[in-house]
Amino acid sequence: MTAADGEDWAAPAPFPWEAAMEAGLSRLRLPARDFWRMTPRELAAALGLVTKHGAAPDRAGLSRMMMQFPDDEGDGG
Repeated sequence: MTAADGEDWAAPAPFPWEAAMEAGLSRLRLPARDFWRMTPRELAAALGLVTKHGAAPDRAGLSRMMMQFPDDEGDGG
C-alpha cells in the first residue's frame, strides 16, 4: 500500500500476544484474571520495560549547563 502522497505505508506490527502472555503468566506468575485486567502499559511497567527518566541535575550540573548553553542576552526577555 502507499499513502496518498506517494510514500510507502506499512500497517503497524500486531501486538505480540504470545510474548506478553509468556511474560505476564510465566515470568511474573500473574493469575490469568490479573493479567487480562492489565493494560499493555501496566504490563510493561511490571516487567521493568518503562523508560526511566534521569534525575534532575544537581546545582553543579545545572551551573555547568548554564555556562555551556547561556541564554541569549539579546532576546529581550
